[in-house]
Amino acid sequence: MGNIPTTSTTLLRDLAQDSQHARWGEFVARYRPMMEAFMRERFPTLEADDVIQETLIELIRVFPIYHYSPKEKGHFHNYLTGILRHRALRMMGEEQRRAKLAEEMRRVSASVKTTADREDNVGRAACPQAAAAGNGNAPYWDGSTGRAACPQAAETDDEEWRHSLLEIALQQLLGDESIHERTRLVFVRVAVNGEKPDAVAAAFGITRNAVDQMKSRMMARLKELVAALEKADGV
Repeated sequence: MGNIPTTSTTLLRDLAQDSQHARWGEFVARYRPMMEAFMRERFPTLEADDVIQETLIELIRVFPIYHYSPKEKGHFHNYLTGILRHRALRMMGEEQRRAKLAEEMRRVSASVKTTADREDNVGRAACPQAAAAGNGNAPYWDGSTGRAACPQAAETDDEEWRHSLLEIALQQLLGDESIHERTRLVFVRVAVNGEKPDAVAAAFGITRNAVDQMKSRMMARLKELVAALEKADGV
């Protein structure tokens, strides 16, 4: 872990008394090499600068109540690396959650796109049949393009726009940190992946009714988000 600095009780005392003390520069110069070595050894995949910065912010908060007593509480460098380790583990967990959320969003986006493509293909197939039947859904002349067009084609842009709103709303919903992770995962498995509610309930150790309630709440929130996006876009 590199060289361990000698603890200066006067340095710790000065920093505890004043969070803006000029000796913070001395503290960083003294302990940063040790912290960098700790990060390289224990958490080589994390951005060391970010973890160290968060550790320094935490020290500013705890220094006023920290009492250096090596016989009772251990050496200061152990206390410091303890905070560093805690911050690194928290950041690692956040990165894993972000990666998991990104994967879920990609799956949701793919599901939305598949549904949109399927509906669009149905719309395209309907027009030739309507033309052959000679009903009111037959092609009309589009003066802007000089070509025959189907009524369904005129709605394509609007459908694509609404699917885009739905995709954005889904991303907002899945990224809402106020939503319990279990609720979010249940919703993805039932509403997006199409898994049977009973199987999902068994997987999470909850009742079928709980699964239905979670899905219902999430769908209601999704509709609210879509409505808000439509309103923001002047619909």
